[in-house]
Amino acid sequence: MPVSFSQWMRESVDHLRSDDGPLPKRVVRSLYFVYVSMLLETATRTQIGTNVYDREWDLLIILDACRVDAIEAVAPEYEFIETVDSIRSVGSTSFEWMPLTFTSEYADEIAKTTYITGNPYTEAVFEHKDHPPVRDAIPFGPTEYDAVDPDDFAHLEELWKYEQDADFNRKPPRFTTDRAISSARTRDSEKLIVHYMYPHNPFPLAEEGLQKPFDKLKSGAVSRETVWDLYLENLRYVLDDVELLLENVDKDRVAITADHGEAFGEYGFYKHIIGCPLPCVRRVPWIRTSATDTESYQPEQEELPSQTVSVEDRLEGLGYL
Repeated sequence: MPVSFSQWMRESVDHLRSDDGPLPKRVVRSLYFVYVSMLLETATRTQIGTNVYDREWDLLIILDACRVDAIEAVAPEYEFIETVDSIRSVGSTSFEWMPLTFTSEYADEIAKTTYITGNPYTEAVFEHKDHPPVRDAIPFGPTEYDAVDPDDFAHLEELWKYEQDADFNRKPPRFTTDRAISSARTRDSEKLIVHYMYPHNPFPLAEEGLQKPFDKLKSGAVSRETVWDLYLENLRYVLDDVELLLENVDKDRVAITADHGEAFGEYGFYKHIIGCPLPCVRRVPWIRTSATDTESYQPEQEELPSQTVSVEDRLEGLGYL
């Protein structure tokens, strides 16, 4: 998207002239995007982090924006979580992780993969060949990534395109679980990826006013403990469905991971931004387990609804626009 030295200069000057925080902070912000430029340039030439296709799995469950310490905190509540290991992600946002994961280098494995996802960046990455960053310009960097096309998957199911009791323009966990179980029982793909858009905020179970709490956390209007508890509640919300999924598909090698983590104010970082180097964002869980179809559950909705929504609506609901 905005890889432009002139645009970066204009945005930097405008920001330096603004009253958005102290001057040193404004200077650091402009320099940060120089660092992002160098990071992205390097990442397209040399792999930084672990590509999930370098690990062994038949079913890969992605919990969007899940921190390692968060899943460690709730692990005793779930029998399928015995040990929480971790890997370094190839990105600190979905828009980084996706084009750096699904590349032509792994085309043979991708051709064996069914990817069921609620993440709206699939259209930008696979169809339009857009690239990070989303909004703020960087002075230089790659303008082309080696991402595959939608047809390169055995099957790509973009759940974000369909309206189904969406909260904040996002698919609820059960809809994703239903589609994953249906696919596992009807398709013969060697690999299955199920990408849940949780525990990523917003937090639909929270009381009104705290469903998108990070701005309030940043301003000090709410405590870190309060937001952390809401985050764990959102994590349990999706893990309950992961448990159901594992009881209704047959896969010997299952891995549970995340595309990136989440920052709660560490070194002034909140949520997750492009190029974030913090371990709480870059290091993600890697949990090994297995799945056996007990046929204890039948998906309530076998056919996808016909109504579609725009990617802009989905991204806005997730706080990107």
